[in-house]
Amino acid sequence: MTRTPAYLPIPSSSALAAVHENTPLVQSLTNHVTVELVANVLISAGATPAMVDIVGEAGPFAAIASAVHINIGTPHAEQRQAMLEAARAASEAATPWVLDPVAVGSLPVRTPLAAELLEFCPTIIRGNASEILALAGVGAGGRGVDAADEVEDAEVAARSLARRTGGAVAVSGPVDMIVDQDRTVRISGGHVLLTKITGGGCALGGFMAAFAAVHADPFEAAAAASDVYGQAAERAAHVAAGPGEFRSRLLDSLAALTPEQLRAQETAA
Repeated sequence: MTRTPAYLPIPSSSALAAVHENTPLVQSLTNHVTVELVANVLISAGATPAMVDIVGEAGPFAAIASAVHINIGTPHAEQRQAMLEAARAASEAATPWVLDPVAVGSLPVRTPLAAELLEFCPTIIRGNASEILALAGVGAGGRGVDAADEVEDAEVAARSLARRTGGAVAVSGPVDMIVDQDRTVRISGGHVLLTKITGGGCALGGFMAAFAAVHADPFEAAAAASDVYGQAAERAAHVAAGPGEFRSRLLDSLAALTPEQLRAQETAA
């Protein structure tokens, strides 16, 4: 995996070790298409998932969770209220939380929901370039969940969102770009097979929540999570015959990847 610049703000090995050592409890309110993959990615990475997404439970749980992941992919009415409840509780309890504004832009339900959630200042926002542009109010969104814009097109919008929330924004694509108010890192890696399965990006949002739970700097947590997830995807793709096998191999790769392996690569770089 190559990086620009040739270093990360925190070693990925240290970040992954912290996840393994602390087993963060990550509450995920995610879309029903990807809930199983998100949960299994969290388990494979050493975190504990809790898919608590109903009104009356979402808020109290967010206050005690290590981190919260909110993905608005299939926002039915009760889940929308639960998401707002969880975001409010996370904000009040200083629980780190990740917002994935799936397919925002022209769609009339999720777009105002994302705007409401944004008011609770997510620790990390993760989306594709079109979603980030739309969330910042300077784009119309993509083609459903697919981006219609390039990662670099979203840098100014991502920076404006980071200034607004005080957190980090991760723009996913062939080269992931993570920004906060002052810093930028670009991480190339991963594999195109991530775009051939349902939930590759959604799972990355939950993965970032696990890293945010154990590392106080959102920018550093998002960058390390992107790097580790990309490396696991590369390893999975090397032994997968196609998308179906890649999905299961991704979980195996995340479970097998150790801080020691990453540390050896970092030392050799």
